[in-house]
Amino acid sequence: MQDVTVIEDPEAAAVSLDPTRSRLLAELAAGPASAAMLAGRVGLPRQKVNYHLKALERHGLVELAGERRKGNVTERLMRATAASYVISPLALAAVQPDPERFRDQLSARWLLALGARLVRDVGSLITGADRAQKRLATYALDGEVRFASAADRAAFVQELTAGVTALIRRYDTPDAEGGRDHRIVVAVHPTPKPEAPPAPAPAR
Repeated sequence: MQDVTVIEDPEAAAVSLDPTRSRLLAELAAGPASAAMLAGRVGLPRQKVNYHLKALERHGLVELAGERRKGNVTERLMRATAASYVISPLALAAVQPDPERFRDQLSARWLLALGARLVRDVGSLITGADRAQKRLATYALDGEVRFASAADRAAFVQELTAGVTALIRRYDTPDAEGGRDHRIVVAVHPTPKPEAPPAPAPAR
């Protein structure tokens, strides 16, 4: 089982977004199960669960994990092909975000377009690397910082921009024979506040 699978096919994306099938994927990510076992968990008839499992299997979202005999019936045990799934912008290719339409370093929507392109490109690279059975060389840095003021945030962004730009100028060799282009994305955004738990229902 992969940790994350990127869904690029529009039909597979539509299948995964169905609420019932999404629930089945979550159940199967926890471990193999048969249609009969899943029926009790999701509150649907076994035949209905089988219908949904076949749709998921056609698009490579679940796979056969094994079979077992139960009385006179042979049950198919299915499992999810990944622990989690990400839908690539390629699934909506005609309307996927394009960072080249506008460039505004202070625009949250431009940052979102960059993030969408990152998902699309890295997803395609992962798919290609898996097919070729090769490792994919990537690097990511994730962290949080609390700024005391808007002025401190502006100063941080200015220093970050200067530092990254200097590194790019130092190592960029566009004429290097056999070299490979790499994309660098640096983002700064507020950390979303955690959602408050729902209030308990009033006692009756």
